Amino acid sequence: MKLFRLLVFAVAAISISGAQEAGQVAVPNSDATLHYIHEAWDTLTRSMTECHSLVDIKVTANPILYLPAGMSVPDAVKALTEKCGVKVLSLPRRIEKLGDIDPKELPNAGLLYLPEPYVVPGGRFNEMYGWDSYFILLGLEADHHEALAKGMVDNFLFEIENYGGVLNANRTYYLTRSQPPFLTSMIRAVYENAGSFAQTPEGRAEARRWLERAYELAKKDHSVWERPEHRAGTTGLSRYFDYGTGPVPEMADDSTYYPDVIRWLLAHPHAGGAGFLVKGPEHPDKAEAQRLKQTSCDVEASVVCLHAWADGYRLSKDFYLGDRAMRESGFDPSNRFGPFSGETHHFAPVCLNSLLYRYERDMEHIAHVLGKAAEAARWNRRAQARDAAIHRYLWRAKDGMFEDYDFLHGRSNTYAYIAQLYPLFGGEATREEAKQVVAKLSLFERPGGLSMSNTNTGLQWDEPFGWAPTNWVSVAGLELMGFHQDAARIAKHFDETVDEGFAHDGTIREKYNVVSRNSDVKVATGYKSNEIGFGWTNSIYLKFRTIAERPGGEAAGGN
Repeated sequence: MKLFRLLVFAVAAISISGAQEAGQVAVPNSDATLHYIHEAWDTLTRSMTECHSLVDIKVTANPILYLPAGMSVPDAVKALTEKCGVKVLSLPRRIEKLGDIDPKELPNAGLLYLPEPYVVPGGRFNEMYGWDSYFILLGLEADHHEALAKGMVDNFLFEIENYGGVLNANRTYYLTRSQPPFLTSMIRAVYENAGSFAQTPEGRAEARRWLERAYELAKKDHSVWERPEHRAGTTGLSRYFDYGTGPVPEMADDSTYYPDVIRWLLAHPHAGGAGFLVKGPEHPDKAEAQRLKQTSCDVEASVVCLHAWADGYRLSKDFYLGDRAMRESGFDPSNRFGPFSGETHHFAPVCLNSLLYRYERDMEHIAHVLGKAAEAARWNRRAQARDAAIHRYLWRAKDGMFEDYDFLHGRSNTYAYIAQLYPLFGGEATREEAKQVVAKLSLFERPGGLSMSNTNTGLQWDEPFGWAPTNWVSVAGLELMGFHQDAARIAKHFDETVDEGFAHDGTIREKYNVVSRNSDVKVATGYKSNEIGFGWTNSIYLKFRTIAERPGGEAAGGN
């Protein structure tokens, strides 16, 4: 509890200090924003040698550090134990794949050991996240922290070897799911950066050995998305899926989330979420608890489940499957896949399959670099098969859009969402398809960047909110397809929004209101905070400067 209190006091002090200093900042100043970003890497870096790396404000238990089964306790961890009073435990058995260990088997939630230092997003997110780390890595390399960037990829390789795949993040309650697959993009970014390895014969030999190991482990990580549970029916496409059941443990610090969902569903009976509700008492007896275990969740095993009640109702078992799948997508929550995306597991999403297409093309490229022609050919065939399935199920020529596919009901999802730009980044969109998608940029483009959707639901991954990762994927896709003017304009506007926010309160946030061009975010239901840090925003701000300030500015050709 001592560590928990220290973190709370530290966060409070930072917030107060930022508020006091905010009044001194009169106008947006990109130099001030840059200074904050350059200094933030040290603030956001964690390792197994520091006490504050163990703290987790999302759960109420004292910190525990878990080592892979059979691993000897490293000297640095022994020192951490003495210095911080942290309990160190081993996982009960070796993990081969996600879901091999149910987090409920463990005595308490805890941090999963990683060998190298890493950068965390910030705020309540005090661990190394899957998709966040791709965007963070881009910023680290842009700011010439190549060793730290490489170390984060090494940590992901360690996760694949010891925890079954790239995890949502390195906490035990994430042992059942991954996050959007950017691993090969990270591997290539490190390998192709001259600063990652010494430019000597020995350094180049080390780089090749590193790439060979990364390639083999990336194969295993790719297999996560081809397991039966991750298949989107018979489409040949993939879906998001979490191998756990019931509400997620990390919501222990937000006891209102699931009750808020129930109240919203009751207040909006025609919004499509009626099947998400199950009648049940607030304090079930033994018999009722057994019934709820089959229809909702296990109130005896999960405190979060017990408290997930409002006005005589609980949430259905299927809702929790969708809720968990939504969290693997990273977009938690929006109404993209039904209310609160409770039907995420029923869809083949454009975003996931575009990223997997890019992954497979990356693997083909790496196989060629390593002289594995036969394997490169196999990756090419996989990519071609996914491309064919994407164009069969996700491309809607009459709409000129890529749309998610509800494989359960055999229909497209017409909910306009920024993920519709992912095929430009993934590389499967043709030039003509890209033109049609770009013609509809107005669905998402706002004064401060790209909004997640054009539907204001009051949820953080919908209108009017814009996020660094999706703005980057979209802008990078526009760049790849030659729409340079559009890319430069959006990059410029997003960075200006970050500058406006920084001028207001001296912080950089996880998300922004891109309609009002500031960080004044008011979320009606669901996650209501706007975390400070913030890893991916810092990084994309740096990357966007290069695009927005390109010689010729918005006059750059290509549109």
